[in-house]
Amino acid sequence: MRVFLDANILFSAARADGAIRRLLALAEAAGHELWADAYVFEEARRNLVAKASSGLPVLEAMTARIKIGGLFAGSALPPDATTLPEKDGPVLAAAIHHRCDVLVTGDRTHFGPLHGKTIQGVSILSPSMLAEIVLE
Repeated sequence: MRVFLDANILFSAARADGAIRRLLALAEAAGHELWADAYVFEEARRNLVAKASSGLPVLEAMTARIKIGGLFAGSALPPDATTLPEKDGPVLAAAIHHRCDVLVTGDRTHFGPLHGKTIQGVSILSPSMLAEIVLE
């Protein structure tokens, strides 16, 4: 399964050796591919610089394990995803473009209403929803 990681997931995994980092390691060990693109990677990097710069080396090390797709200037989102703010639309568009099976995000405010839904082949999951799949 291809798992697209939102910036907040990358940030959390890089910032602390906690549940998110372990979840990604378990997903990878189970044979799932971890994906991101330049847009979310740069957002995670900017947030680490501002809030937790000690996580920058961890984020850089993660690039060896995550497939980083190029910046995707996506087309219009499908009607069921038009409620996303302008900054979040490119995240879903990139997950669709890179043919990922899931988009995992901790953003409950903007993506929460879409958790559990599948849009153009991409299921939008919270970290706990991903854990349920990985730990089956």
